[in-house]
Amino acid sequence: MINPIFGLGLLLVALLPATADRDAEPIEVPQGVECGLGKSFHMGRRAALRESVGEGLMVFRGLIDTRDYLAFHQDKAVWYLTGIESPNITLVMDAGTGEEILFLPKKDRRNESWEGEKWDAGDEWIEQVSGFKDVRPTGELMKFLEERITEGDKVWTSLSAHIELAGCFDRANPYDRNVKRDPLDGRSSREQALAEQLTERFGAKVVNCGPQMNELRRVKTTEEIDAMRKAAEIGADALAEAIRSTRPGIGEWDLSALMTWVHLKGRAAGPAYGAIAGCGPNANVLHYMAVTRPLGPGEMVLIDYAPEYKHYTSDITRSWPTDGIFTPRMAELYDVVLESQLAGIAAVKPGATIGDVERACSKVLRDSGFGDLIRHGSCHYIGMEVHDVGDYSKKLVPGVAFTVEPGLYDEEADIGIRIEDVVVVTEDGCEVISAGVTKVRSELTALHAEKGILDLTE
Repeated sequence: MINPIFGLGLLLVALLPATADRDAEPIEVPQGVECGLGKSFHMGRRAALRESVGEGLMVFRGLIDTRDYLAFHQDKAVWYLTGIESPNITLVMDAGTGEEILFLPKKDRRNESWEGEKWDAGDEWIEQVSGFKDVRPTGELMKFLEERITEGDKVWTSLSAHIELAGCFDRANPYDRNVKRDPLDGRSSREQALAEQLTERFGAKVVNCGPQMNELRRVKTTEEIDAMRKAAEIGADALAEAIRSTRPGIGEWDLSALMTWVHLKGRAAGPAYGAIAGCGPNANVLHYMAVTRPLGPGEMVLIDYAPEYKHYTSDITRSWPTDGIFTPRMAELYDVVLESQLAGIAAVKPGATIGDVERACSKVLRDSGFGDLIRHGSCHYIGMEVHDVGDYSKKLVPGVAFTVEPGLYDEEADIGIRIEDVVVVTEDGCEVISAGVTKVRSELTALHAEKGILDLTE
């Protein structure tokens, strides 16, 4: 994803509504400004969420600007509903009437001269790119809420932890809980603070719409799948380049940095998660991110690393020998893991469950006599978060996306092998959208023998 505020883009020009003067100047959208996956997508997500809750006011606050000199990345839940990659926004909707109001800051020309275009309440192009017809200054938000909320009114908001670039609910939720429980800290999360203020200031009965949002996000639209395909394409290109460039003596950090460069060259926003790039004993550390060890001869290297594109992630893992030569033990374990993954992929179809896919993977590993080398499950949802939200007990339907990633870990031999791809459920099976980098042993060896980018730096 290219940040809509700082990235390059086309100058979009749209005509004024038909009721406007025919000779009026067209509204120009500033270069680089876009609305997420498009106006239709985000308008559709807002309408679907309103329908899912039925009635009541809905309030969602975007993130404030960064406290560091880093590019701003919107909270994914707010971005899902608005497509706006700009700080200090608030979305208010009436689920019953369909009313939508977008609150934005007033224009700050000094800030924009330093950081680029920001969405503000005076921008005439907002309706044509986002679908919001009622746009008001943030300074009017409190008065509006006072007028619209009476004691005991139901007000919906998401109480799920906010997620930014490389974030994920299974890290963010425990982090927020630990901060709250810390006797020398005790802060509420941003989401809990909003709920508390809505209750204390306006007497609202706050209701969490996180479950409804999670179910919407579980089944991806065409626009979402296209973004995930692009993320997978960029991730596959990066892994292929890492395999070409692998040589004993280079560092885990070299492969991590190389892949990051390929991700950014492909116009990804950044990492979907920190690079897991381990060789030898480090390949047995499931979420190893130190990347500080040089690659030794005759070792396995395991890389689990992928980018985020337009707020959608990929998650790809490949394992191969540092010198391109599979030892008999490496080959034995590798072939079983690949057979396991292919069995899992074959089990993906509408009406099945993720549990069915897990069992298909596990059966191959256990029937081959390697049950004692299993250390994790084989599947998780993926989407805007690398471990995405969703109910694992629900049956698969077209549009559901998840990973298939069995692994075996032989600590005595310092061999860790995992093979991971992203699949999207189709009408009659699934599409493996991360298949752009090979996982066939002979092809891995051939790819390793090619000259890589790091070879050119020697």
